Amino acid sequence: MPDTLSATPETPPAPGHHTSHGYCACWPGATVWLTGLPSAGKTTIAHELAERLRRAGRRVEVLDGDEIRSFLSAGLGFSRADRDTNVQRIGLVAETLARNGIVALVPVIAPYADSRERVRARHRRSDTAYLEVHVATPVEVCAERDVKGLYARQAAGELSGLTGVDDPYETPAGPDLRIESHTQTVPESAASLHTLLQERGLA
Repeated sequence: MPDTLSATPETPPAPGHHTSHGYCACWPGATVWLTGLPSAGKTTIAHELAERLRRAGRRVEVLDGDEIRSFLSAGLGFSRADRDTNVQRIGLVAETLARNGIVALVPVIAPYADSRERVRARHRRSDTAYLEVHVATPVEVCAERDVKGLYARQAAGELSGLTGVDDPYETPAGPDLRIESHTQTVPESAASLHTLLQERGLA
């Protein structure tokens, strides 16, 4: 009688189990889209949250809008159609990462409600978690911060089509979380978002 080999099936990792690389292999992925005006604090909050999640062993990617425009969306302008195309491309990348167990943090303006809803619908179709976070910093505060000098250039007549000033920004009517970053610190903002992820079973 020939020898037979028996294999013991692998047991899926329990919550809290970490791979040899130090990353948790058990939690579902998710897309967290941080929308808001330029200089609202979206990217700063995203990186603060990313560090929190990485310390807990989560796999995280921050999809920076400027980097994506330089590569994936190179050649696109800032018309409504081009802005929508950019958002949908980012949404596809984020959804692909999220349904493969990665937390995709997306600090991208995405000024139009219908564009954001199409991204949410993409996630819904694949049963992938999606959270919309409105970083609700007033335009006056954003203009004072002016991280990239955009508001100053617009005021000087060197720039047009600045979201929230001379180009529309459609405020989310019912985001999963609204952060007033001008009334709290960056760690406090990131902590409130981390708490939401924990409440949804995503962290």
